[in-house]
Amino acid sequence: MAQSEPMTIIVTGAASGIGAACMGLLLSQGHKVCGVDRDVIDVGGVEPAALKRFIAVRADISHHADCANAVSACVREFGRLDGLIHMAAIHSTKTWKEIDAEEMNRTLAVNVTGSFLMAQAAAIAMEHTGGGAIVLASSGSVNLSGIGGHGRGGTAYVSSKAAIIGLTHALARCFAPLKIRVNAVSPGATETAMTSEYSTEAKEAVGKRTLAGRIGQAEEIAAAAAFLVSPAASYIDGQILPVNGGSSFGI
Repeated sequence: MAQSEPMTIIVTGAASGIGAACMGLLLSQGHKVCGVDRDVIDVGGVEPAALKRFIAVRADISHHADCANAVSACVREFGRLDGLIHMAAIHSTKTWKEIDAEEMNRTLAVNVTGSFLMAQAAAIAMEHTGGGAIVLASSGSVNLSGIGGHGRGGTAYVSSKAAIIGLTHALARCFAPLKIRVNAVSPGATETAMTSEYSTEAKEAVGKRTLAGRIGQAEEIAAAAAFLVSPAASYIDGQILPVNGGSSFGI
């Protein structure tokens, strides 16, 4: 399959994990990338030539103004916006007895409202240039019903990622007249900061529940997201793509 023409893409959560992997992959493919994160984005591993096609924006994606400013910065620098890969999220590992309203609301504000605000801001920009594509992030924990503890997603996190499924479906229908596709990836357990608290035994146990026999790598999730945001996925809209090594089989 031929590589698509260079695009301008915003990647949120670009400072670490899957977001960082998405940023690196897209830059290696020749795209222009606006990396968005509340933390400093390390570009030490990026080729100097690729940095000419990259800008970084600090933002809290739970705030409307920050999302709008990130999109505006991207358009000012590169002239347009073709795609959004939204990976920014926070984790919550508290069990149902431990969690309080403050943490529940904060988790939903960042993971759900933040996803909507970034998609909304991106769509407003894309509307003026003929459309584009948006990729959100759900989680395999929705299907496995994580209960929290030991670094694993609890009630708040699972609820927030379940909401992304409905949000993806709703936005796909809303944005279709604008020629903007909306899909989501649903990663299984992946080697990122969110799984750093897993013991070696826990990672092995989770891996054994997949057909692949292991947990995923951030680069594998990034490859799926990069595909969904590309013209190669032009007939895929409103879908949730599991990228989980076959954990759905429940081995």
